[in-house]
Amino acid sequence: MRTYHSTRSNEAPLTAKEAIRRGIAPDGGLYVSDALGTVQIPLVDLSEMSYLDLAREVLRALLPDFSPAEIDACASEAYEKTFASAEVTPVVDIAPMGSDGTPASVLELWHGPTSAFKDVALQMLPRLMARTGSNDGAEDEKIMIVTATSGDTGKAALAGFADAPGVGITVFYPEGKVSRVQELQMSTQEGANVAVCGVRGNFDDAQTAVKQIFADRELAERLCAQGVMLSSANSINVGRLVPQVVYYFAAYAQLLRAGTITCGDEVEFCVPTGNFGDILAGYYAKRLGLPVARLIVASDANNVLFDFLTTGTYNRKRPFFTTTSPSMDILVSSNLERMLYYLSDGDVELVSQLMGELADEGSYTLPDELLSKIQEVFACGWADEDEVARAIKACWDENGYLIDPHTACGYHVLSQMPAAPGSKARILLSTANPYKFPRAVAGALGLFCPPDDFACMQVLEKATGTCAPTQLAALQDKPVLHTDVVDIDGMASFVEQAAGGLK
Repeated sequence: MRTYHSTRSNEAPLTAKEAIRRGIAPDGGLYVSDALGTVQIPLVDLSEMSYLDLAREVLRALLPDFSPAEIDACASEAYEKTFASAEVTPVVDIAPMGSDGTPASVLELWHGPTSAFKDVALQMLPRLMARTGSNDGAEDEKIMIVTATSGDTGKAALAGFADAPGVGITVFYPEGKVSRVQELQMSTQEGANVAVCGVRGNFDDAQTAVKQIFADRELAERLCAQGVMLSSANSINVGRLVPQVVYYFAAYAQLLRAGTITCGDEVEFCVPTGNFGDILAGYYAKRLGLPVARLIVASDANNVLFDFLTTGTYNRKRPFFTTTSPSMDILVSSNLERMLYYLSDGDVELVSQLMGELADEGSYTLPDELLSKIQEVFACGWADEDEVARAIKACWDENGYLIDPHTACGYHVLSQMPAAPGSKARILLSTANPYKFPRAVAGALGLFCPPDDFACMQVLEKATGTCAPTQLAALQDKPVLHTDVVDIDGMASFVEQAAGGLK
C-alpha cells in the first residue's frame, strides 16, 4: 500500500500513514497518490448516507492502509457531538445567482469549534495522526506540528491538537494581518503542548519559512536526538486535505434529499480560496466520481490565482494587499502543485521544474496544452474590496442571509458568471462565520462600527437578529496566553525551543 510519493519524484513511495506523519516530502514536494480515482464512491445510495457514513467511505478510498476500525473511530471522534449542526456542513438555499435561474445554495462549513471551515479537517487530522505509529518504535517518537496560518488554520489546528498525547503544535501567524477575533482565538489558546507566535511579515513569508524549516536537515538531526520529528497541519499535509473531500459529497447528498437534483446531475462549486487546498478537495471529489460540472476559484484583491488560471503564468512578484478576507491574502498557493501533478498526468519532472522556477525566479508559465486541460475543470473570478462589501449587503438584502468577506468573494463571482452548461445546481462554499469579521460585515451593511470587535458583534446582532457563536463572543473575557513575536529568521529557533518543552 505504498501509494504516496512526492509531486516532484516517483521515488521512495510511502503508505498514507507515513505521508501523514511526515507532512511534506524531503524534496519540498507534496504527497500524492496515483491511486486517486481508481476507487469510486457509489452515488446510488448517497442520499441515504449521513456525514459520518460519507467520511468513512471517502477516507477508506483515499487512505487505504488505515483499517476500517481505525477509520470508523476517527470519523466518530471527529464528527460526533463536535459540530453544532447534525449535518456537520449544512446546505442553505439562497436566490439563484446569474441570469439563467439555476438553483443556488450555500454550503456552511463553519459549525465546528472555531467557526471556520478548517475545523472539518482539523478535527480529523489529530485522530489520523494518532494512528500513524508503527511497530518499529515510531509510536514513541514525539511529533511537533509546525504550521503557518493566514487566519483560520491556526486556531483550528490548536483546537484539534491541544493536549494531544505525544504531539506538540507551533503556530505562526502574520502579526497585524489577521482579524482581531482570529488573533484572540490563537493567543488565548490553552494547552500544555501549544506555542503561538506572531511573525513580522505576511503569510507567504511565514509559509516559505515553515517549508525551509522542514528542509533544514541540521535542525531535523537536533530534534531527532530529542526524539522529535516535524510534521504539518497545513493543507500541504494530505491528512488535512482528504477530510475536506467529504463535504463535497455531503453537499450533493443534501441536494438529492431536498429534490433539487436527481442522481447523476452535474453541479458546480464556487470556492473562496487562497492556498488552493479547499478547491483541490473538490477536484479529488470529481476524481472519486462526484458529478462536478465545474470548480470556480474565487479570489480577493490578491488575485494571483485568477491571473494564473487566465493566462497560464504564475507570478508571485506582485503587490500584496491586506484585505477584509485575510485567510485569502496569499500569493503562493501551495496546493496548486498537486493540481499540476494530476493534470500533467503525473509529470514529476515538469512539476519539479515549475516549482524550481517559482522559487528561483518568482514565476513560471505552463505549456499551452496543460493550461487548456486546467481550464476545462477550473473557472475563476475575483472581487475587490468594494465588490466584497456590496456582495455582503446584496446577500443580506436579497436573502436575509449574512456572509463573511471570504464567502462574499464567491458570492460576487457567482453573481457575475452564468452557470456552466449542464449544471443543475450551484453551490457556494461558505468558509467562515460572519461574526469572525464583525467590523467588515457591519460596515458593508452600513451600520455604525465601534472600534471594538465585540461591541461591533452586538451591533450586528441587534441589526440583523442573528447571534454570534458563543465561542467567539466569549473571547473578550479570556486571558491572552501567547505574546511572542519574531522576525522570519527567528522562526526556526522558536520551533526548536518549543520542541524542547515537549513531554
